[in-house]
Amino acid sequence: MQTPTQIPSTHAPATVLPTDAWLPLDTASTSEIPLYGVAAIRQVEATAMASLPAFELMTRAGNTAAAWLAHHAPAGPLLLLAGPGNNGGDALVAATRLHQAGRQVQVWLTAEPDRLPADAGRAWLEARAAGVTLRALPETACHGTLPAIPGDTRALVDGLLGIGLNRAADGFMAQWIAHLADSGLPVFALDIPSGLFADTGAGTPAVRACRTLTFIAAKPGLLTLDGRDCAGEVDIAPLGLPYPPAQPACATVNVPASFATALPARRHATNKGTFGSLAVIGGGIGMTGAPLLGARAALHLGAGRVHIGFLAQPAPLLDPVQPELMLHPIAEIALSAMSALVVGPGMGTGTAAREQFAQLLHGSACAAELPALVLDADALNLLASDAALAAMLEGSPLVRVMTPHPLEAARLAGLGVAEIQRDRLAAARLLATQWRAVIVLKGSGTVIAAPPDARGNVALSVNPTGNAGLATAGTGDVLAGMIGALLAQGMPALQAAQTAVWLHGRAADHLVAHGTGPAGLTASELYTPMRSLFNALLRDPRGT
Repeated sequence: MQTPTQIPSTHAPATVLPTDAWLPLDTASTSEIPLYGVAAIRQVEATAMASLPAFELMTRAGNTAAAWLAHHAPAGPLLLLAGPGNNGGDALVAATRLHQAGRQVQVWLTAEPDRLPADAGRAWLEARAAGVTLRALPETACHGTLPAIPGDTRALVDGLLGIGLNRAADGFMAQWIAHLADSGLPVFALDIPSGLFADTGAGTPAVRACRTLTFIAAKPGLLTLDGRDCAGEVDIAPLGLPYPPAQPACATVNVPASFATALPARRHATNKGTFGSLAVIGGGIGMTGAPLLGARAALHLGAGRVHIGFLAQPAPLLDPVQPELMLHPIAEIALSAMSALVVGPGMGTGTAAREQFAQLLHGSACAAELPALVLDADALNLLASDAALAAMLEGSPLVRVMTPHPLEAARLAGLGVAEIQRDRLAAARLLATQWRAVIVLKGSGTVIAAPPDARGNVALSVNPTGNAGLATAGTGDVLAGMIGALLAQGMPALQAAQTAVWLHGRAADHLVAHGTGPAGLTASELYTPMRSLFNALLRDPRGT
């Protein structure tokens, strides 16, 4: 039985693995995992097919899929759904290999066999010659009603549509996608869940698989927007081609390899000053909990000193939950003593908030030691609505991280939310360029973008950790405080954001795995697991 293979680093020379090997997409990988858009994958395919015998690449894909299904799919009969393109051909080859190995399988082809592309047509003929149970079910044969899934079927294999999708699935194919969902059976997807856009993760409608075997390399759409709901666990099948491919990647997966070398060392000969001073600014009337959540998170992530500057007056005198915090009216925050600032949690967007924000920007830019900024929540809304504030930030030398959710991102970019979500990587790139900031575009598959380099290139990473438990009030405040804590400890802005986003999601995954959430998970419950995970990273990034 084929077993998964370790992913090689993108900084290492390309590795050629066995033609039927696959790689687990490990969310805690200490090797970089590149992501490739459809155009790059097509170029790799074209280069490979020019040098390989006819039908070889499809044979490799089908052989790997068969081994992968034998490893992961439950025992018992499998039904493979094959579409009208080469993705259907991959499913046919896989069915043939499984049948030859003694597995009970059948294939339903949703097209006319004599209209298949050349390689897929050959796969159909070989499956028929091998004695695979085949059934052709083109639209003309179904008359609007799809056949019932056989009652003894244990799992479905999705080979309906591949990465070449250029419009949302509709009509006959949308019927099949709904049919798979209605079956209640586990679905295993080949290359990409049918209906999901490989570049963007848009998937309405799309198959929801429990596991996906993606060919040649991972695609960004598997990890963001609808991707994680549709793809489930992801494995990568390089098909015996050099991995990673020589084509430029469009992004990377945000894993410890992205940030491990920048983690702050914790040596014995240190004191609280070694790990910086952070101030969390916000907390207008009725919203004092927001900066408290962020400040408590910063303490748990190792900041040496943590202050809160409250807009609400009188400011609270003490946090009874975390008395280590230092609480002040905002006017009493000594900006010159701060290593980093988190601005925005619970701040509000009224006149007083706007004036305080302007003073903070001016005072921070004039400080002898420039603090790094995390701009969150209402700070983002103020920037989006006030051109004078935006101009102050634009002209400022301050390093900044901005943490918008999609609505805040839309305001900052002057676009609609649908436009932001239509292509989250492009939206993060646009914001990083427009605001000259590290952008954390929150959501399922948070996208982290660096400011443009000297050539105008924007480095992108997509976060693979987290779950629906984070969809609750206060988790964004916690994330902002985490980023601020790492900035205060001297991490570069990009790596601080990547580390915090990864830990934030990983802590939620840990809680859910141990029975807390996703429903009812609260923001403050993230503190303990994120601290444990952070210390595990500091000891050994491979141990997380």
